[in-house]
Parts: sequence; structure tokens; C-alpha cells
Amino acid sequence: MNETEPDPFDFPTDFPLKIVGVKSDGFAQAIAAIVRAHAPDFDPATLEMRASSGANYVSLTATIRATSRAQLDALYRALTAAPGVKFVL
Repeated sequence: MNETEPDPFDFPTDFPLKIVGVKSDGFAQAIAAIVRAHAPDFDPATLEMRASSGANYVSLTATIRATSRAQLDALYRALTAAPGVKFVL
């Protein structure tokens, strides 16, 4: 998106993030810590978790109160760089 285009979101807004990664001990806690670092009002107890059918991967959904495009961009960068993360939607 370039600077002349309007942002499609009206901030603040509730924004769900889906994080898929390799199932491992501490994965959900690590993801919750990253999300909380970028969205301090995020409650880790609201993190939704679903294991894949083969139980090798886990899908996490974290809904945050996004305040800006810059916040979302920084959060996406941090999540995609985290160990074990395959992709973020």
C-alpha cells in the first residue's frame, strides 16, 4: 500500500491474527508474549488454539485491538520472525 491510498481499516479496530506453527512446548506462550509486546491490552487467556489433524502443527488465533497500521506491520514482522512460525494471516 502506498501513502496516497487510504487505509482500509478504521483504527482502532478489533483485528484477528492467525498464527500457524510447529507444535512444541511453549509455542503458544511465546506467541502470546510477542502479541502482548505489541498490543499491551491483549489478554493471553483469549488466545484460541487448534491442533492440526496430524498434531504436528498448531493454529493460534489472537484478536487484538489494533490502533494503527504501523502497529500491525510491526506485529506481523515479529510474529513471522519467531521460531517455529510457518505463516501469519
